[in-house]
Amino acid sequence: EVQLVESGGGLVQAGGSLRLSCAASGFSFADYAVAWFRQAPGKEREGVSCINKRDGSTYYADSVKGRFTISSDNAKNTVYLQMNSLKPEDTAVYYCATVEGSCSMEYEYWGQGTQVTVSS
Repeated sequence: EVQLVESGGGLVQAGGSLRLSCAASGFSFADYAVAWFRQAPGKEREGVSCINKRDGSTYYADSVKGRFTISSDNAKNTVYLQMNSLKPEDTAVYYCATVEGSCSMEYEYWGQGTQVTVSS
């Protein structure tokens, strides 16, 4: 069964850093794109970043460019999201998701989410 498990969330002060991990199992990791989304209470889910495993290309929302970095360790079947210079508006539940092929608007599988809270 396809599983995605996020970890690394927590409570940090503004300006701090966190590294989120998305550990994948049950599918051909190298053939899937993996994306990070976030959702704050009362707001729509927002795409944050995505990585195409086949060519390593990456994408970022304008709100996180220059602060967040997505990367993949294919040997460990794990995707990371390094989050620097965190702001209170980054507070949300962060989810990873995957779809076969390239970064897309639709994702087939989702993790359970990890809470990131940034205090002002």
